[in-house]
Amino acid sequence: MEDKEMKEIIDEYINAYNKFDENGLIKNLHKNVKFKNIVNEKVNLQLTGKHAFKKQVKQAATLFKKREMKIIEQTINGNIVENKIHFSGVFAVDIPHGPNVDETIEFEAKSLFKFRGGKIILIEDIN
Repeated sequence: MEDKEMKEIIDEYINAYNKFDENGLIKNLHKNVKFKNIVNEKVNLQLTGKHAFKKQVKQAATLFKKREMKIIEQTINGNIVENKIHFSGVFAVDIPHGPNVDETIEFEAKSLFKFRGGKIILIEDIN
């Protein structure tokens, strides 16, 4: 798969994420996609399969009124694309022992995408 194609798929994914477009988010996922969210070097969420991913997307969308992910740096090595991202979001709900509704969160993180057969087979969000 060419670098340009992988970049286009990731751009579509991020645009769908920012628009809360569930179908757009899963459009280019492999049916056996694996998703990991890693915080402080510990996996705190791990999913396998397009169905499980879509279910998580629906649940996560309820947390924010507005959210935006932007790529600030991108590196491609074979079929793996590593993105340094900037995230900002406005909470739609009160989080127990955390931010309240209308509070804003911002951070930089890394998001890794691995491709197989023209589809995303692995997504790792690393904070």
